[in-house]
Amino acid sequence: MADSVDPTPDTSGGAPDLPQTDQEWRERLNAQEYAVLRQAATEPAWTGAYVDTKATGVYRCRGCGTELFRSSEKFDSHCGWPSFFDPADSDAVTLHDDTSAGMVRTEVRCATCDSHLGHVFRGEGYATPTDARYCINSVALTLEPTE
Repeated sequence: MADSVDPTPDTSGGAPDLPQTDQEWRERLNAQEYAVLRQAATEPAWTGAYVDTKATGVYRCRGCGTELFRSSEKFDSHCGWPSFFDPADSDAVTLHDDTSAGMVRTEVRCATCDSHLGHVFRGEGYATPTDARYCINSVALTLEPTE
């Protein structure tokens, strides 16, 4: 199993140095990261590192380091995965119809590297400003704490 690389974003103003081939992604990510980010797998509920995390900070894409979510938008949904009510930047993620697993859902991907992050659900009645639950795999994220 390959070790994960530091997904620190490129701050030079250019595009991050992203893998271009499947093999390069396999070299960058460990087996679980690859399965989730590149093959749209889902980590088992209640197993991810960030499910119950209360730390203040920025959640970045494990694949490329792009800022995706902030701790100020994270909330306890009690669903088994980290939940956010809004991305840090409306352009940070892209949404796609997902009809796999015999249901209709909305897949969330990183806008920079097109990695699978999880799904967004709306209208569930959470007391959040957007009534949206971005249900995101912990393994798709890294937390950059500000504390």
